[in-house]
Amino acid sequence: MFKKRENIVEIEEGKLLSPKFDNDGLIPVITMCSKTKDVLMHGYMNVEAFKKTIETKEAHYFSRSRQQIWHKGKTSGFTQKVKEIRIDDDQDSIWLTVDIGDGSSCHVGYRSCFYRSIPLGPIENGREVEMKFEEKEKSFDPEVVYKGQPNPTKI
Repeated sequence: MFKKRENIVEIEEGKLLSPKFDNDGLIPVITMCSKTKDVLMHGYMNVEAFKKTIETKEAHYFSRSRQQIWHKGKTSGFTQKVKEIRIDDDQDSIWLTVDIGDGSSCHVGYRSCFYRSIPLGPIENGREVEMKFEEKEKSFDPEVVYKGQPNPTKI
């Protein structure tokens, strides 16, 4: 689908897209809100999801828990409209900038999947590190929006 990776100079300094997918055929993606600059989520794409994202200008990911392509927002209505796609220097990580309007990106109901912060400093007991909720309220009720669909989070 994309240019074959043949040499480091082409990969790092060339103009042709030559993404490196891992052994499972996936490439990590960080997604950021175009308005707030908040990191909304981290996900993965396979070749098909990446191609669909480029062509449709809407984010598509590969769900590792469901083992299938997922068009972000198809169920919830919170579609991610792609404003920009960047790839890192060795072309093994993608950065999307998206517009989610007044929507959300987290299946738990928060705007961003990164809704908690971890305190900095010495750790006395790793089993008792308390996170702080940076988003105080959910943007939507997942029970209502996803209507009984299986939770993608696995233990």
